Amino acid sequence: MAETCFEKCANKKHKEADLALGEMSCGDRCVGKYLEAQEKIGLVLNKANEEQAKIQQNTMEMQQAYANMGK
Repeated sequence: MAETCFEKCANKKHKEADLALGEMSCGDRCVGKYLEAQEKIGLVLNKANEEQAKIQQNTMEMQQAYANMGK
C-alpha cells in the first residue's frame, strides 16, 4: 500500500524533503480508499467463513444422525 500510494501521489523529482500539500492529500485519500477496501473484503470473507462453518456443521450433524441410525 505504501509503495502504491507513494508512486501514485509523490512527485517523482523530489525537489523538497517534505511532501507538498497536494501530495499529502492524495496520499491520505489513497490510504483511506485502501483501508475501506480492506474492511469490505474482510466483511465478505467473514460472511463466507460463517456460511462455510454452517454447511460443515450441518454435514457433521447429518453424518452423526446417519451413524446413529445403523446402531
